[in-house]
Amino acid sequence: MTSIYEGVNMTRDEALALVREYVKNEGLVKHMLSVEAAMRFYAEKFGEDPESWGSIGLLHDFDWEIHPTLEQHPQDGAPILRERGVPEEIIQDILSHADHLRERVPRDTIRRKAICACDEITGLITAVALVRPSRSLYDLEASSVKKKWKDKAFAAGTSRVEMEHAAQEFGIELWEHVGNVIQAMRRIAPELGLVGNLQQPNS
Repeated sequence: MTSIYEGVNMTRDEALALVREYVKNEGLVKHMLSVEAAMRFYAEKFGEDPESWGSIGLLHDFDWEIHPTLEQHPQDGAPILRERGVPEEIIQDILSHADHLRERVPRDTIRRKAICACDEITGLITAVALVRPSRSLYDLEASSVKKKWKDKAFAAGTSRVEMEHAAQEFGIELWEHVGNVIQAMRRIAPELGLVGNLQQPNS
């Protein structure tokens, strides 16, 4: 298997193994898989490398369970990634998704804007899918997310303002972005446990 990092002998399987080494909460693993899928989608859309973009999504929260505070996450995870041979460029892109590090690691590239835009929105999409009768991504549309968006009591722990701002900074209209991320997550719906009671459509 080829490396997902230029010049570094780390495969995608090894990156996932690193995630599973540090993360025991399956919901958090699925979150990182969702963000990876969204990052790969946008890399393809922009003609960029889906492997390196995907790796940022896959690894961005790998240290959350061992560093569950802003004083630690994600900055204290960076030395672990360096020890495993992850390139500094990838590490810096991962650090950029933290709002409290923006002055130190500005979101000054499309890839850094993408990881921020794809992060929290995947959680809201998952939450909406799970309350639908189908419990599936296959029949989920952006319009359904939009209806739940207006219900401030739904997924109250998510910040609509932050998600809207991140999409704006990314340069993609919010509901187009939601539709794109749904498409991306559909590709791995079985891994996310979001097939529900529908059959997987023919690709």
